[in-house]
Amino acid sequence: MSTKPVKEIVAYCQELFENLNFTKAREWKEARPGRKVIGYMPVYVPREIIHAAGMLPLGVLGGGADMEVIHGDAYYQSYICRIPRSTIELAITGKLDFVDGMMFPSICDVIRNLSGIWKLLFSDKYVRYFDTPQNFADNVGGVFYSQELRELKEGLEKLGGCTISEEALNNSIALYNENRVWVNRVYDFRSATPWRAPSAEVYLLMRAGMVLPVEEHTQLMKEYLAAAEKENLPMRDNCRIVMTGAFCEQPPLNLIKSIELSGCYIVDDDFMMVNRWLLKEIPASGDPIENLSEAFLHYSAETAAKYEVNLDEKGSYLLDIIKKRSADGVIFASPSFCDPALLDQPMMVTRLEANKIPYITMQYAENSGQMQPIREQSGTFADTIKLWSQS
Repeated sequence: MSTKPVKEIVAYCQELFENLNFTKAREWKEARPGRKVIGYMPVYVPREIIHAAGMLPLGVLGGGADMEVIHGDAYYQSYICRIPRSTIELAITGKLDFVDGMMFPSICDVIRNLSGIWKLLFSDKYVRYFDTPQNFADNVGGVFYSQELRELKEGLEKLGGCTISEEALNNSIALYNENRVWVNRVYDFRSATPWRAPSAEVYLLMRAGMVLPVEEHTQLMKEYLAAAEKENLPMRDNCRIVMTGAFCEQPPLNLIKSIELSGCYIVDDDFMMVNRWLLKEIPASGDPIENLSEAFLHYSAETAAKYEVNLDEKGSYLLDIIKKRSADGVIFASPSFCDPALLDQPMMVTRLEANKIPYITMQYAENSGQMQPIREQSGTFADTIKLWSQS
């Protein structure tokens, strides 16, 4: 079987990334009468249920760096992050007119309010604020979350005019299990040989999973890895860093490129958490709702968007990643005015300082334009780490 070259695969992913009309998703819907598309905000939603309903889960991650926000500014204050304003802009300008429903996961108060605004603007659409538990005991949070999943299933069944069988849901769980396996293989490959898998490429590959059916995204990752393994690129004297804080509003692509050009290999990150939120394979047999609920409660990643029961353990997930990836330091890169990320940061910093792990902090918006200061900051950080490691 012939392998597409890396450049061709990345160019395809970049085309999907830049297309704010979501042409690929529109074509999927138009290919068969009755198909439906369910948009969702980032971080985590159980895409398995949407897929089992025969619908396409569509990740909506704001308008990106090039969209001018005009209408969206009328709905939100200037002192909040940009992603809700640009998401409203996408909707009002008709770029999401083909979407049959929207899900707004429990990220923060701003996204909660966005679900209410959506209901007012698009009262004829399916809209769901998807709540998640703050108590992780099976007999409390587990019961609550299982009921949330069942209500979502029932809502999608009503919207699609069909029944979601246990068999269909278990099949979808198996497909997303496989997808996560290949996502993790891409991340492992980048960590082992970051010069052969630049983070901008990996990011575009992960973004493709927001608009493609899961089966196509898995195949795309297989093709990328097969091609990237053949790449003969030079290894540079870069330091290895973990980026964290970008779990919701995504950084501009140029920010990722600038950090790597400054002398830092990004060996792990919290971009596109929905692709890696669940940390273990979900059983693809038995009661799928209970299996999805248990996976969220006991095998999901720690982020600022998820309630942490034991504050003394805050930052342990990050420390584990640093150790796993043999990282030299951490860059806290968070969207401006992101309350969850910025409130979590001091607690994470305390853990890093106790373990003598270097770090820097920076803020961005999805439309940040001037990258030179960021490149200088991360470049100085990389140089400092090299000096420290030699002392």
